[in-house]
Amino acid sequence: MLVLLLLMPALTAVAEGGVNEQTSLEGTPISSVETPSEASAGEPFDISVTITQEESENVTSVDWITQICINSGVCYPPESQALTSDDGLLWTGQVIPVQTVTYVNWKFVLHHEDESEITIPESGFGWKVWSDCWWDNGSWGGVSTSCQDDEEGLPGPAAPLVALSLAMAALMARRD
Repeated sequence: MLVLLLLMPALTAVAEGGVNEQTSLEGTPISSVETPSEASAGEPFDISVTITQEESENVTSVDWITQICINSGVCYPPESQALTSDDGLLWTGQVIPVQTVTYVNWKFVLHHEDESEITIPESGFGWKVWSDCWWDNGSWGGVSTSCQDDEEGLPGPAAPLVALSLAMAALMARRD
């Protein structure tokens, strides 16, 4: 129990809700990554990735590995899509987040002429952009309130179950 109490602050401090994250591009073949500052449910989320001039001749394709997490705390499996480019320098793509999006994570896989590949970052996801309406650690956030549950009190299916449980408890107490 003591170990759990000591680890709790470290576990809860891993990520702060609503704060976008980006990995350093230093030492990578990528010179810039451009995206919107927030993801909106059902709206295109565009990305532009610029490869350095020195590396652009060696890069044959760029895969964008995205993972969309939703307000229930579930993250969908990562999905890969090939970005497109006309000149080998600027690569672009788009995903459309689901209605209950909390945030979008992603990373890149750069493929080279010699069939080698580089994953950026090497492990995990290097970028995270939060939704304009999200739920995390018991609180709502974002500039929109469109995803928030406006109902007060118990949700619909739970109310009849509570009433039935109270009625059964009253009948059982009466039997004694």
